[in-house]
Amino acid sequence: MTHFYRVLADETRRKILALTAQREYTQAELVSLFDVSQPAIKKHLDLLLKEQLLHERKEGRYRYYKLHLDNFKDKKAEVEQELNQILKQKLVDLKSYLEEGY
Repeated sequence: MTHFYRVLADETRRKILALTAQREYTQAELVSLFDVSQPAIKKHLDLLLKEQLLHERKEGRYRYYKLHLDNFKDKKAEVEQELNQILKQKLVDLKSYLEEGY
């Protein structure tokens, strides 16, 4: 299974993704929107960058973050495919169980 689950498991990361889907934010702007420390936000940003879900653009001493929409869509499609396979197998198992019981 993908690391995308780990990324989405955290509410702060989900909110960062939602915010950066709308526009670019600096790290300082993101920090101001949360009740957590700057180092904590930096750790979330680093993970999102590692998973290639954010673009990072450097301009002078500032770094701007924006959702990497194509990668997000690809990872979302992977998750949907994995879940569909799991559900399909569960339905096959249920059908077999019900047919054996009658």
